[in-house]
Amino acid sequence: MHGNRAHHGTVARSPKNGANPDPETHQALARWAAECAERALPIFENARPGDLRPRSAIDTLRAWIRGEVPMTSCRTAAFAAHAAAREAERAGAPAAVAAARAAGQAAAVAHMAGHARHAADYATKAGAPVATESPGRPTFCDRVAERDVACENRAMRQERDSR
Repeated sequence: MHGNRAHHGTVARSPKNGANPDPETHQALARWAAECAERALPIFENARPGDLRPRSAIDTLRAWIRGEVPMTSCRTAAFAAHAAAREAERAGAPAAVAAARAAGQAAAVAHMAGHARHAADYATKAGAPVATESPGRPTFCDRVAERDVACENRAMRQERDSR
């Protein structure tokens, strides 16, 4: 056991939270999510100057990628970015809301890699260009998700067979 997660192959599984990919892929998704959110950040900062919570969420995620802060710091930063989004919503700034949510979802990738896709979705909703691949080809996230399902299925079979 490592914390509350049992390790099976390259997949860390938690009954409450699903599965994360191997650490290298997890960090790649975190970098991608940070890049997506950073593209939307000026939209938020132009609408809500002085509110640094979304920027801080992305910076905290980058620190997690470098191994400088624990995942819990990213969760705290993600919650703060989502609070900034709620305030932007009350101010009637929908693009700023989406940009702040992109930052919050990006920071949440440290906890669960699946948040990367949501960071990209919110960045797109904010009006920011998001790095994509050729039309008709699966995106990086799609390929990672397919691999994760295969890894999780393999881990579940291994767990079942070890009983």
